Amino acid sequence: MKFAIITHAFHKKDSNNIYAYEPYVREMNLWCKYVSEVKIVAPISVGEISTIEEKYLQKNISITKIPSFNTLNFSNKLKSVFLIPVILFKIFRAMLWADHIHLRCPGNIALLGCFVQILFPFKPKTVKYAGNWDPKSKQPISYRIQKWLVSNTFLTRNCKVLVYGKWENQSKNIIPFFTASYNNNEIEELEKKDLSSLIKFIFVGAFSEGKQPLVSVKLIEALIAKNIDVRLNMYGEGSEFEKVSNYVLKNNLSDKIILHGNKPKEVIKEAYKDSHFLIFISKSEGWPKVVAEAMFWSCLPISTKVSCVDYMLDYGKRGTIVSPTIKVEELLKIVIAYINNNEIYLEQSLQAKKWSQNYTLDNFEKEIKKILLGE
Repeated sequence: MKFAIITHAFHKKDSNNIYAYEPYVREMNLWCKYVSEVKIVAPISVGEISTIEEKYLQKNISITKIPSFNTLNFSNKLKSVFLIPVILFKIFRAMLWADHIHLRCPGNIALLGCFVQILFPFKPKTVKYAGNWDPKSKQPISYRIQKWLVSNTFLTRNCKVLVYGKWENQSKNIIPFFTASYNNNEIEELEKKDLSSLIKFIFVGAFSEGKQPLVSVKLIEALIAKNIDVRLNMYGEGSEFEKVSNYVLKNNLSDKIILHGNKPKEVIKEAYKDSHFLIFISKSEGWPKVVAEAMFWSCLPISTKVSCVDYMLDYGKRGTIVSPTIKVEELLKIVIAYINNNEIYLEQSLQAKKWSQNYTLDNFEKEIKKILLGE
């Protein structure tokens, strides 16, 4: 089977391999196990391979380079007029070549792919919609167009659209799906986590305005002011990193809040195991990977009501769901309530672990194989 991947994800090449963001490649390697040839249509970046990038394992693989584009200002809009026809042509050629078309949505490249795939009604297709599928959420118009196109069974035929969460009143080609990070053989029993001594928090994700890392920092500051022994380990980088770092230094929090930057998967895994709470006050998510990962290791999430988090946390039975605009004072009350009732904390952590450990890479691979091969 010849398998074409249309994606906006930036890729890198060395002499023998193709690399991209590790969680994405980890998933794509499972898809590629069941096909004979792979052609990727994606932008290519230059530079050193970073610790958060991984290589494709498929040997019979090639990449068609396309330019990335956006329409954020007049200059970029003007450039896109010349770039889009080139990208459309390359996407068309890849789809013409393929036996199976795989679109990674949402994104500008995927938006073009959503239009081109209409020309191939008889070819089997899958769409992995990695954004927020919540019909009630406010989203950019390009995202709404992609959602409308792929759920329209007249324009998008012979296609399975994989989305995060279960939503009412969806077209018949919409399939609730998930993403996984760990294998069955990684499951292990951990000692019960006690809240009577040092309480460890973790933040994992991009240091961006949308992820609100400073909220996590201010929660720790408020807990310290209440003479509660706490520590926050923060993993990730981004535009807000310097702002957070300066706040930590200015307020003498360096011994309680450690900024680690980007670290490999195994380092993050050990940090989850050692942590009591994930603090993740994000404004927008698709499948909140870090929430599922924390739950896997009995690290209880305090997370925002975005995308399918309600469903993941069973509406508050496997953690606490909050508003993206929650005040630090309210977060403080939530944590203190857990500290005052360790039994509730332990029960919710147990339920979180049980739920997340159903979604392993082994089970994920089985579902992918069914979709690709119809088994």
